[in-house]
Amino acid sequence: MKSNENSVLPAGGLTLFAITWPIFIESALQMLLRTSDTFMLSRVSDDAVAAVGVANQIIMFAVLMFNFVALGSAVVISQYLGAGKKSEIGRLAGSSLALNFLFGIIVSLAVIAFSGPLLRLFYLDPVLFEQAQYYLMIAGAGLVIQALLSAATAMIQSHGLTRQTMVVTIFMNVLNICGNYLVIFGPFGFPKLGIVGVAISTIIAQCAGLIINLILLRRTAEVRIQWSDLLQWRRDHIEKVLRVGVPSSAVSLSYSTNQFVTTAFISLLGASALTTKIYTQNIMFFVMILAVSLGRGCQIIVGQLVGAGKYEATYSTVLRNLIRSQFITLGAVFILVLFREPLIQLFTADPDIITMGASLLLLSYLLEPGRNFNVILERALQATGDAKAAMLVSILVTWCFSVPLTYILGIHLGYGLYGIWAAFIADEWLRGILLFIRWKSKAWQQKALVHTNRNGEAL
Repeated sequence: MKSNENSVLPAGGLTLFAITWPIFIESALQMLLRTSDTFMLSRVSDDAVAAVGVANQIIMFAVLMFNFVALGSAVVISQYLGAGKKSEIGRLAGSSLALNFLFGIIVSLAVIAFSGPLLRLFYLDPVLFEQAQYYLMIAGAGLVIQALLSAATAMIQSHGLTRQTMVVTIFMNVLNICGNYLVIFGPFGFPKLGIVGVAISTIIAQCAGLIINLILLRRTAEVRIQWSDLLQWRRDHIEKVLRVGVPSSAVSLSYSTNQFVTTAFISLLGASALTTKIYTQNIMFFVMILAVSLGRGCQIIVGQLVGAGKYEATYSTVLRNLIRSQFITLGAVFILVLFREPLIQLFTADPDIITMGASLLLLSYLLEPGRNFNVILERALQATGDAKAAMLVSILVTWCFSVPLTYILGIHLGYGLYGIWAAFIADEWLRGILLFIRWKSKAWQQKALVHTNRNGEAL
């Protein structure tokens, strides 16, 4: 029995750290792809920065909407790989790419058609509104490329090939920055296109990244997609993708909505409190990305182990990686907390904001391990196919416990940001504890998307 449990190594035998560090760098660079637009435009016009910033909020929310196919297909492919059922992966990948292409078109058309009404929600002045709408319509048209890019990247990573996707993202950032330089500053007689040029530059970088990832998917991951796979979808493949993808994306959408509500609460405390929250979370963004990256790395390993039917190895691997990831998270928190005041001073010279922000960063010793605990277990359950349970825990705790507690402690009882941060901590740990109970119950063993018979053959 012991020999059988270790006969197949997940993700090519890579460790959690080996899989995670490229994902971490890639995630940070994906955010940089949009941030570089804002930074370079700031050298030209504050109005342009404001317009792009508002439009990008809509773009990023739209991206979350079609990520469900990428998340679902990555988990299903991981389980197929673990089960040794590679012949099915090409058809599954083809169906997933086609489905996300279709959904990407729908989202793109919706963003273009409703660009005006969406931007009016932000009460922009006429000049900013016009600039933001130009950018949003062009960037919105490129969402279909982002949909395909997200799906292709997730499928490559499910094979454990995270370093390859990281290199592609680095290339995309370099290409985007070079393109921005040309269209913003107009060297060598190149036309200055401003906001329109920045949007086009981003789309070109994404197109280049998509082409490279599709080549990697075929040649490096050895996923053979036929034209018929794009047109003839297998119902069981789509059902498996949606079974994981829809609940997983619901968690992300719930979190994003929660952030809007929480920000509205904090705005009741005044501009200083809102500014402190923004600066503090920007500094801790490094650790937040680390938690998400560790979760995605764990998800790849778990998916392949479950697909191979190695449930005991899956159970112990998650618990072991949970402990390791806590040490990694605490180490990252220690570094940021050690330099907390100089880091906040990079953003402001206001002594009240610096003092409050430094105190909130100290609370990260409680908040971030809780977030890590929650994210690792959530991703692990999604990887087993038990995504619905993870979704229910996340949404119910967020809206029935966390949001009310945030208002009660922060606003009603008057504890301000300290009370709100206490609610954040309670939210992360409660979700983590409930997910841990679910993991310990081993009910997820009945949720696998791919099953094996007694001879270890995939069904």
